[in-house]
Amino acid sequence: MSAPTRDPGTAAPADAVAVEVTALATTAKAASRTLAALSTAEKNTVLNAAAAAIEAATETIVAANGSDIARAEAAGTETSLLDRLRLTPTRVAGIADGLRQVAALPDPIGEVLAGKTLPNGLTLRQIRVPLGVVGIVYEARPNVTVDAFGIGFKSGNAVLLRGSSSAADSNAALVAVLREVLGAHGISPGAVALLPAHDRASVTALIQARGLVDVVIPRGGAGLISAVVANATVPTIETGTGNCHVYVHRAADLDMAQAVVINAKTRRPSVCNTAETVLIDDAIADVALPRLVAALQESGVTIHGDEEGMEAATEKDWSEEYLSLDIAVRRVAGLDEAIEHIGRYGTGHTEAIITADLAAANEFARRVDAAAVIVNASTAFTDGEQFGFGAEIGISTQKLHARGPMGLPELTSSKWVVWGDGQIRPV
Repeated sequence: MSAPTRDPGTAAPADAVAVEVTALATTAKAASRTLAALSTAEKNTVLNAAAAAIEAATETIVAANGSDIARAEAAGTETSLLDRLRLTPTRVAGIADGLRQVAALPDPIGEVLAGKTLPNGLTLRQIRVPLGVVGIVYEARPNVTVDAFGIGFKSGNAVLLRGSSSAADSNAALVAVLREVLGAHGISPGAVALLPAHDRASVTALIQARGLVDVVIPRGGAGLISAVVANATVPTIETGTGNCHVYVHRAADLDMAQAVVINAKTRRPSVCNTAETVLIDDAIADVALPRLVAALQESGVTIHGDEEGMEAATEKDWSEEYLSLDIAVRRVAGLDEAIEHIGRYGTGHTEAIITADLAAANEFARRVDAAAVIVNASTAFTDGEQFGFGAEIGISTQKLHARGPMGLPELTSSKWVVWGDGQIRPV
């Protein structure tokens, strides 16, 4: 079975799209009640079967992705976005392995978070429960399609997926496999559905489907995230953009600093945990700056900054993600100025310091306001899999409910179960 799909170039009236989304959300709501009651063993069986089915369908999935890539290339899509969109047999295998990793993780559902017995004999237990129906709005990253299903399914949630039209064929192929596996195991295929991607009407319908959709998570660029947060009536979990910094402190080991900066910038420039700015302490800048600039340039990185020989930096260079082999470099007077710069321009994602000074590291960690603060390591480690969560649903930069890489526990809520033996509350 497959989710309803449409040629991404064919638009339908907004009201027809809303009706379609409402129908899918209604089916997902019903499916979510079934998912909440599944045992851990049942969920793991489905996840492992889905991993095997995705691997078996590699040729079909890669061919569908090829159609998306061809359209994107014809439209002049940037290299960094093409990298996010592209699937290879190796990447498909990685997507399948992500499902197996999720299957191997502890099931959060039913976990007792707190408990006590009151003086009147009532026994209270706070336990984890699924959120219900989770909507995901995301851009050209078809791996998110399977990651969202895997984490949502293991945590007992149905998922509604609104990917971009640029990945329409890839997403349709992946969701078709997942729905077929669900049906083969006696579970409603409506537990995962792909929404129309041809226009914005489906996004509006999803993020305003109060009563059917329990939470929406936007993943993508700043424009997409802002639009969802500003217009949603369904609660949202904001996954922020990653304007990440590496501060090379005056007590930094420069060999370490060079290795970290190069890795943080060049490992995969198109992802949100990539370093976009390097701040270099004035006390060591005369030595550190030319060395780091040379190493970055040798790695093919374009340098933006205020120094001679760099591309002249504008306000935009300090405040926005490049998502490419570009980086901004600035001297700072010391720890205070570095933290001030990060506070002004950072997006609350990941900030790193390189230093051998324990006191400076602790102060940086205490004062910097971000979902992840890293000492003497690459920003690339802010990742659900690297943190041991398995595939992640996104990296939250907000402060309510979830912050940082979101794994299984972050897709749960809780409820109180109260046991008594006839107690009544006094008037």
